[in-house]
Amino acid sequence: MVRPTALRPLRPVLRALRQPTPALKGSRSFQLSSHRSAEEKPQSFKNQLYESTQQRLKRERAEQERYAQYQTQSQGGRYAAMIFALVFFSTGAYYLGSLKPASLPTTSTSNVYDLDSPQHDISQSNLQAAWADFVEIIGKENVSTEHADLVAHAGSDWSSYTAKETEKPFLVLYPSSTEEVSRIMKVCHQRRIPVTPYSGGTSLEGHFAPTRGGVCVDFRRMDRILELHKGDLDVVVQPALGWEELNEHLADEGLFFPPDPGPGAMIGGMVGTGCSGTNAYRYGTMREWVLSLTVVLADGTVIKTRQRPRKSSAGYDLTRLFIGSEGTLGLVTEATLKLTVKPKSQSVAVASFPSIHSAAQCVTRVVEEGIPVAGVEILDDVQMKCINASGTTARQWHEAPTIFFKFTGTPSGVKEQIGLVQKIASAAKSKSFEFARGEDEMRSLWSARKEALWSVMAMRRGPEDHVWTTDVAVPMSRLPDIIEATKQDMTQSGLLAGICGHVGDGNFHAIILFNEAEKKTAEGVVHRMVKRAVEMEGTVTGEHGVGLIKRDYLEHEVGESTVDTMRRLKLALDPLRLLNCDKVVRVEPPKPGEIKEW
Repeated sequence: MVRPTALRPLRPVLRALRQPTPALKGSRSFQLSSHRSAEEKPQSFKNQLYESTQQRLKRERAEQERYAQYQTQSQGGRYAAMIFALVFFSTGAYYLGSLKPASLPTTSTSNVYDLDSPQHDISQSNLQAAWADFVEIIGKENVSTEHADLVAHAGSDWSSYTAKETEKPFLVLYPSSTEEVSRIMKVCHQRRIPVTPYSGGTSLEGHFAPTRGGVCVDFRRMDRILELHKGDLDVVVQPALGWEELNEHLADEGLFFPPDPGPGAMIGGMVGTGCSGTNAYRYGTMREWVLSLTVVLADGTVIKTRQRPRKSSAGYDLTRLFIGSEGTLGLVTEATLKLTVKPKSQSVAVASFPSIHSAAQCVTRVVEEGIPVAGVEILDDVQMKCINASGTTARQWHEAPTIFFKFTGTPSGVKEQIGLVQKIASAAKSKSFEFARGEDEMRSLWSARKEALWSVMAMRRGPEDHVWTTDVAVPMSRLPDIIEATKQDMTQSGLLAGICGHVGDGNFHAIILFNEAEKKTAEGVVHRMVKRAVEMEGTVTGEHGVGLIKRDYLEHEVGESTVDTMRRLKLALDPLRLLNCDKVVRVEPPKPGEIKEW
């Protein structure tokens, strides 16, 4: 391409060529006529040069026009591209910013009214897809969708909470190891599926009701003793091992695991509720007998809360945090338990009294004297009548308020304790006092206490009857007052209702029989019983746990801020609110009318 600057030396020549020469001026007509009449002759060099230069100039101008047009178009295109990029990246940045988690809370507590509803995914498609994941983890034979299994894992006849028809798990899982539980929780966390843990199923306050559906993790296959350290007096067990089976095994080693709740209870549930039992007065509750826990958290993370020494001041006490958490913070897959030496001698004594108040006063006196009895249990007259009527024991009993004492220690120590207690019972106007003179008599005398719940259930009038079993605890000095007031309230209600409990530490239970028409009456009895306990500086539950039934009473016992702190712990460890939903603390605001007026 010839640029304009290259043509500057030729411009004078071109101007000269454009001017007609004198020789040609007079011959213009001739040239034209000759051109028309004759064949075209070759152009002169001057004309060729002129035409060639003109063509180059045209091409140059065309090139300049195209270049200018390109420049204009390129600038516009670049500008448009820049605008597009700016809009695209701004939109992308805004989108990514919207995906960024909300800023961390700046308060130390979480009020339930500040929470949105949990975003679970219990759609059929999601649960069916999860089924395939679970089959891959634990095998098809350990994933159950059988109707009978689903119903059995939704509630029980002895639970205070009656599960709704819709409150059933989609399937039941039976893992066999911590690793399998971890993989299950990773699937549930990824798919946002609620999880309800299950071990013995003896809990009483709706602890394993699957209120949000989802899946149930049954630890039935995790029932082994993993390690026994006889010299260190501890044992490592899985959650589905029963406390009775554990003690049968330990007896051969001369060892003993003291907590003894109801028959059928398993270690996982005992940890979850922080249970107690008939030995609590002497040996304490479950909290005193757990050294360490292996826990699977909501996202599948596995932690061990501490090592095996009897004491440690290293960091936060996560072991105690999970005891009593009822599976709402994590799933316990192993527990390291403290043991003690089996007593060389033990015996039982039974004393009956003219009133429940005098029986309670006897207990208070025994505690004040510091007599180291192993257990102190009370059953009222209604409870003793139910035991006689049900025929659940091999003998007939005085149908009067009765105290069962358990003694352990050396033979001489046991004998001394029995003598001291007998004197106190006599001073409290006991109607009878008898003690066991051998193993058979001891089992016979103690059998009534263990049959309390089952004897009331045996009195049901039909399938429509339910049993409400609940407990409270108060300082020992207030025990006679609350038992007497509760007994009077039960009598006035007209319901079949009895009292029993581990009164050596101020804890007692109410067992109430009712049908649907009597439900409001039963609720009133329990409500007033709990309110009395709180007003006497007691607790809404001594050993059964909170579950669904007692959660709204917690604020009255410990205060709203304390419950909000518990909720913050729940959200910290289970932010998606997947684990044992709705137990202990609410995870979304209550609906109108759900909370009883205090």
